[in-house]
Amino acid sequence: MKKKDIVLSKPILIFALIIVAAAASAWYYMSGSPATDAQMGQRPPAGVTVLTLKSEIITREEVLPGRIAALRQAEIRPQVDGIITTRLFEEGSFVTQGQPLYQIDDTPYNAALNSRKADLKSAEADLKAKTAREARFQELIKTNAVSGQAYDDVIAELDQAEASVAIAKAAVEVAEVDLGYTRVYAPIAGRIGKSSVTEGALVTSNQSDSLAVITQLDPVFVDVSQPGVDAMRLRTELSTRDNIPVTVIFDRDANITHPEVGTLKFSDVVVDETTGSVGLRALIPNPQQTLLPGLFVHARIDLGEQDTVLVPQRAAIRNASGGLTVWTVDENNTVNMRPITVSGPYNDQWVVSSGVEVGEVIVMEGFQKIGPGATVVPSAWTP
Repeated sequence: MKKKDIVLSKPILIFALIIVAAAASAWYYMSGSPATDAQMGQRPPAGVTVLTLKSEIITREEVLPGRIAALRQAEIRPQVDGIITTRLFEEGSFVTQGQPLYQIDDTPYNAALNSRKADLKSAEADLKAKTAREARFQELIKTNAVSGQAYDDVIAELDQAEASVAIAKAAVEVAEVDLGYTRVYAPIAGRIGKSSVTEGALVTSNQSDSLAVITQLDPVFVDVSQPGVDAMRLRTELSTRDNIPVTVIFDRDANITHPEVGTLKFSDVVVDETTGSVGLRALIPNPQQTLLPGLFVHARIDLGEQDTVLVPQRAAIRNASGGLTVWTVDENNTVNMRPITVSGPYNDQWVVSSGVEVGEVIVMEGFQKIGPGATVVPSAWTP
């Protein structure tokens, strides 16, 4: 019986030894040892590259997308009804203000004018007769040869004759105006496009389609838009300056620009509700007429020289709300994150409005190895 009991107790003994060994190991690691404490000491300070901020004088500029618009554009429309008999210009040519462009058949309008002139002569003849009658009655009334009522009737007839003459004269003027409208003139000087009608076409005074369009191409406008917040900042920067230069850029990659430099004229007074942007308009000389209305371009606005602080874009980090932050290093080589406000880009840097100042040190490389309040070993950053 004793031998059997010993054999049955071996598994229990082995299990007990395993539990004792596990407990001893756990106590050893939890209590620590001199070797483990040495290995688990504080991590050495991380090495980072830093840049000391300084003041720089830069030439600020803003490049915005825009579109060419004509300084003046006139749609030519008829003001009387009739048949086009002659086109008096060459399509695509330059026309001067007051130059005749179309001739509308004037036969009915000449006849109408002659009729109105005849009516005027009739009214003037009637007025002459009424004037003479009034003069006779004026003498007769003095001797009571006619009644006062008869004289009053003559005065009324004279006034009516004078009114008839005035009406006839107005009708003659209207007929002369209509006759003048049978020749269509250029209201402005500029380049005229293609004609939408030919000889023999019937035109009306209330038609919606224009006969042709005259566009003044020198100078031209460049209309650009900018987000509302940026536009307010730009207006603040330009509030003390006049004659702000604007250059038109055809190709940004190839840096192909318009040879003539224009000026910024005005900023719109309302924000577009659909886009949230504010319109800006510049006036650009266009003597060679290379800028055509509707052309998409970029406008470079020269904001002048500014004394400012620049932060390389690679040193700035976007936070969760979309703002920019940088890591700053104090005199104790401790790093902390600092939000900054920028007024725009300059090459590969940000123009800082607030957040950091001249003389402060920011981290350029080594973000992954630092955290707020950590101590670092800084070294100068080399571009």
